Amino acid sequence: MTDQDPRQTLLDLRASIDNIDAALVYMLAERFRRTKQVGILKAEHAMPASDPAREEQQVARLRALAEQADLDPEFAEKWFNFVVAEVIRHHTAAADGR
Repeated sequence: MTDQDPRQTLLDLRASIDNIDAALVYMLAERFRRTKQVGILKAEHAMPASDPAREEQQVARLRALAEQADLDPEFAEKWFNFVVAEVIRHHTAAADGR
């Protein structure tokens, strides 16, 4: 990688990873703020918590993005499914008035 001391290189790489992790957490928080708004809207208008057609479109879109980004599309789909399960849980709670 560089002529730098390997321990320092490791520290630098880990610091970069920590920054990326922080950015991901903030992006997820922002995403969930938006999906909370969607859940409230759906609850107010008696719309279903889940939208399978939308989810299918998003899986295809994210798999393509993952391929472009050199990320395993299977991983991207698993991540999306994990997030969507949590979103649906929130939407269901909103519809139940919780």
